[in-house]
Amino acid sequence: MNDVDHQAQSVALFRYGLIADLVQMKADKKGLYARIREKAAAEHTIPGTTRTRVAAETIRDWLKRYRRGGFDALVPRRRADRGRARSIPEPVAELLCSLKEQNLALSVRLLISEARATGKVPPELPLPPSTVHRLFARAGLMEKKPDQPSHQDRRRFAFAEAGELWMSDVMHGPTVLVGERVRRKSYLLAFLDDATRVVPYCVFALSENTQAFLPVFKQALVRRGQPGRLFVDNGANFRSHHLALVCAKLGVALIHARPYRPEGKGKIERWFRTVRAQLLPTLTAADTASLDALNRRLWAWVEGEYHHCPHRGLDGETPLERWAKSAAHVRYIEPGLDLDELFLFEVKRRVQKDRTVSLNGVVYEVDAALVGETVTLRFDPHAPPTRPVQVSHAGKPMPSATPLDAYANCFVKRNRPSHTLETDTPPPEPPRSRLALRNLNRRDDEHTVGADDNNNRDNEEHV
Repeated sequence: MNDVDHQAQSVALFRYGLIADLVQMKADKKGLYARIREKAAAEHTIPGTTRTRVAAETIRDWLKRYRRGGFDALVPRRRADRGRARSIPEPVAELLCSLKEQNLALSVRLLISEARATGKVPPELPLPPSTVHRLFARAGLMEKKPDQPSHQDRRRFAFAEAGELWMSDVMHGPTVLVGERVRRKSYLLAFLDDATRVVPYCVFALSENTQAFLPVFKQALVRRGQPGRLFVDNGANFRSHHLALVCAKLGVALIHARPYRPEGKGKIERWFRTVRAQLLPTLTAADTASLDALNRRLWAWVEGEYHHCPHRGLDGETPLERWAKSAAHVRYIEPGLDLDELFLFEVKRRVQKDRTVSLNGVVYEVDAALVGETVTLRFDPHAPPTRPVQVSHAGKPMPSATPLDAYANCFVKRNRPSHTLETDTPPPEPPRSRLALRNLNRRDDEHTVGADDNNNRDNEEHV
């Protein structure tokens, strides 16, 4: 038996061992699916892979296959084209592998370009980089040779002064009680000063999005000044436009770590490990009874223990001692800078015909002149919904939006349009009459006498 057949048989034996007790149960027996879910939740040693869990759907599929075809049905089938790229013709695959062997340092995209430049690749043949990468991996051309030098220059770094660089990251925390019965997972949002290992601010929150992260950053600025650089991960909350805008207005250089290179954030990862080893095991049921209780326990530990504990990375000094020695150049927030205004969130909304906009489930009323227009709303996500919201249109500030009071609008007099024509210029003055008012009666008498004479003349002619 070769290695491939032995591996296939090992996989089949594992599959049978997982469903052996299920085979004895009838398909309609109560408790079968519950037992399958238990097996899916447990960890297993699976041959040929580093995975430790099997999905419930996969277990049910194995059970059906065994009932239909026995043990042989559990043996994984071997692909007829195993080891070959099905979408790449054999001559093109050999060309790519030969070019890769000649220059192992070239990237996959450059190798594809060189292969097309030879004219041996049909122009209409697609060569996705992921497919070519799998081809090289199966041929053993992507593995690093033992004697091949590394091009990655990793060095330990440490800034000298406090406030030169802050690091920030998120750690998954314990579950806390929200309300009376529901428990939710918490997230530890933290900042760490690189030179002193002081924690400017940290807090447990119920989410790790931008709305939860920016208030933590704001409190860190108030407590420990503003850093020259902020080193963060590539998560969505760290890639937000609002965070980049806030850092730009404060003069803070926002630096993102390279993807799949967590080594650069080793200091804050080490601090998270200290939190897991020293704080989390000591939490009691009262500490996780609410988010506020958990944060009180967190800061009691940070300010009472961590900041006063000698640090091996600081030559035995405590974080507060190193901060006192190197905090002379820390830039604190200028008195004239309004942080509340700076950290307001911005969203765009289109004003409905009833002059309303919706924001976080609350309906606000704006100026009637903005009906049908797209406006920018600036708001604090943690403020009560009764607070007015700033409104701007075309870069100009407009009257603030206020929460809609539908009942009060029942008694507001509407401005109805007029049915008469209104012009911007005043109407011209009427022409003056030459007839004086004092002659009006005399003119009327003259007209009356003349009419009687005409009537008398007509009668005489008739006779």
